[in-house]
Amino acid sequence: MVKTDRTRCSREFLRHCVFLVVLGSLAAGPSVRPLAAKDNDVDSAGVNAGVIESPGPVIENAFAKEPSDQRDGDGGAVQTSGKKPGDGTRVAVPLDLESIHRRGGVPKSLDVLRLMEAQQRLVADRAAKCTVSVKIGPAQGCGVIITGTGYIVTAAHVAMRPGLKAVVTLSDGRRIRATTLGMNRHVDAGLIRIDPDQNGGTPWPHATLGTSDDLVPGMWCIAMGHPGGYDRDRGAVIRVGRLLEVRSDVIVTDCALIGGDSGGPLFNMAGELIAVHSRIGNDVADNLHVPIDHYDYSWERMAAGQAWGYLPNFKPTLGVSGNQSTEVARIVEVKKGSAAEAGGMLADDVVVRFGRKKITDFKSLIDAVADTMPGERVSIAVDRGSERIELVIEIGRSE
Repeated sequence: MVKTDRTRCSREFLRHCVFLVVLGSLAAGPSVRPLAAKDNDVDSAGVNAGVIESPGPVIENAFAKEPSDQRDGDGGAVQTSGKKPGDGTRVAVPLDLESIHRRGGVPKSLDVLRLMEAQQRLVADRAAKCTVSVKIGPAQGCGVIITGTGYIVTAAHVAMRPGLKAVVTLSDGRRIRATTLGMNRHVDAGLIRIDPDQNGGTPWPHATLGTSDDLVPGMWCIAMGHPGGYDRDRGAVIRVGRLLEVRSDVIVTDCALIGGDSGGPLFNMAGELIAVHSRIGNDVADNLHVPIDHYDYSWERMAAGQAWGYLPNFKPTLGVSGNQSTEVARIVEVKKGSAAEAGGMLADDVVVRFGRKKITDFKSLIDAVADTMPGERVSIAVDRGSERIELVIEIGRSE
């Protein structure tokens, strides 16, 4: 009887895993790349080189310690009004799932497997309410609301730059306005804020923040997103997987993600937000996520609208060379196979405008390119002889 039950459990678990593999097979093919669409034809108004100020004031720190984290003099928890299971997306973990939740592993019986599936549905139902689609120009990605006042964490390559206008689609299909804030491009972490006065004073549904400190390989996780954009009939897409690798700068999972999932949330089995989707690895079931603690570390700078750093192998490049000692941004060489060549730029062109930035010399052109993201399409004005020409160039990526 015990043998039969174990056999049935193994078959049930195998069926569960096969379902996930089939779901993953719908995704796009391999290669490391950003998950958001490439045609980011986004206005560059209001952007200055270097540190960029946000379009609005900082109201709160979403990562401020909860009162329930405080301790009394004897080391015991102080009873306060801190978050409890049920607040936000958090759900209580049944005792029979505590070991799997904390350390991962395979369900030992059919009952545990079914309990696990029920737990995943509970988390997914709550997570769907705060998982949003983000559209900036024609580019589409995802995000997750983390405060009642409307802060959204996403991937830096989804937000692209501070001060851009975004359209956010909620789980019920309602479209609202938002503005991009800052980003730590070193790890692909970005921040967006929903514009005020769009919810009648009611707090936005938001995720419960977890930590990436106690994550270990093998733990189960739940990925959410709106690949390809919001679809009312489909809703948020749910993928269940496990943590394959946990590093300080990145989390790797086998959740099957596809283009457009970037910026979406990754939850643990308690419904706590532990990471944000960044990019696809060498296989569709080998994906990279930004640990949630990086948003904590970078919160003040991102909320203030600062943008800094480059994601490894994701540095923007135009593919031209020039002389920084001259008083104009004259192109000396256009590199073969570069973004500039593909966009029609020629040697001896003089760049006078990049997006909405006036270009006065080659150094100002370098600064303007550095403030973009690979895949972003930028309108560039050049003087060619006695003629002024408008080019639209998709920014390239240097390895």
